[in-house]
Amino acid sequence: MRTRATVATVTGALALSALVLPSAAQADGAHGSAGSAAAVARAAQSAAGQSAAKTGARSAAPAAASEPGEMDLTFSKLVVNGGKPIVVGTTYTKRVATTFTVTHAADVNIFASDFLLDINLYRGSYESPSNELYSDDFPVCKKVSTKVATCKGNISVTPEYDLLGNADATKWKAMGFAVDYRGEDPENPDFSKMGFALQDKLGNATVQRASKQSVKTSAKSVKKGKTLTFTGWLSRANFDDLKYHGYTAQPVKLQFRKKGSSTYTTVKTVKTNNKGDLKTTAKVSANGYWRYSFAGTSTTPAATATGSYVSVK
Repeated sequence: MRTRATVATVTGALALSALVLPSAAQADGAHGSAGSAAAVARAAQSAAGQSAAKTGARSAAPAAASEPGEMDLTFSKLVVNGGKPIVVGTTYTKRVATTFTVTHAADVNIFASDFLLDINLYRGSYESPSNELYSDDFPVCKKVSTKVATCKGNISVTPEYDLLGNADATKWKAMGFAVDYRGEDPENPDFSKMGFALQDKLGNATVQRASKQSVKTSAKSVKKGKTLTFTGWLSRANFDDLKYHGYTAQPVKLQFRKKGSSTYTTVKTVKTNNKGDLKTTAKVSANGYWRYSFAGTSTTPAATATGSYVSVK
């Protein structure tokens, strides 16, 4: 059972002995606990008597860089996985790229050794998220000007630890966080003396359940005009038990590509049964490749079988 904890409701002291504190923007990349850093930012926010993240515009009266409280820092231009869905299977860790821009006051040093920032995804509400996804490396940021930096990072999804169930195959919201320790001991910080920034509504990203499609022909060689049987199985990742199960009641196209051609044409559309199985027949009149092709749904990406060659005698 997955037990990764959400950090959204942290309001008191944190056990941060595992938190590594490299510069979040150092040139050679940074490693540490992004989830813990986000928890620290929320705790500092709570210590400052605030309860919600800003959603775009900067605070009307941000704290000076030398003072504790909300920093004059915002996130923008976030892109997750090039704008494409995050397709996750049942075993391997999926890492997708993130890019974003950080704009800050000239006296906010995001390259300080005890300054951390990143973005994360969550579903549910900001105050009480159902689940959250973080990076496993802090982003690498490059200075554009005294007030602007561009950053490249990642979102890491390990199905066994990060996904709670099939409900995670949905649209997620994005937020950014930053924390300036300002010399505080990371294992026992005084949150009221730290700088922080939390910004919600940076965009969205969709997590999908990986899919697979197969095809099998009843023969590899037939007489011209004879009927051939085509079977197959459409399956997708199940985040509840981390196995692949049949995707039921889904329309799938049986397609044919004549030898020498590069284009498949649809012969007919078939629906999967209650186990995700497919079975249909078609007459064969030329040498070529046969396949099943599934168009995908909001929770599941498209899947197409490798063409199976059938020759005509």
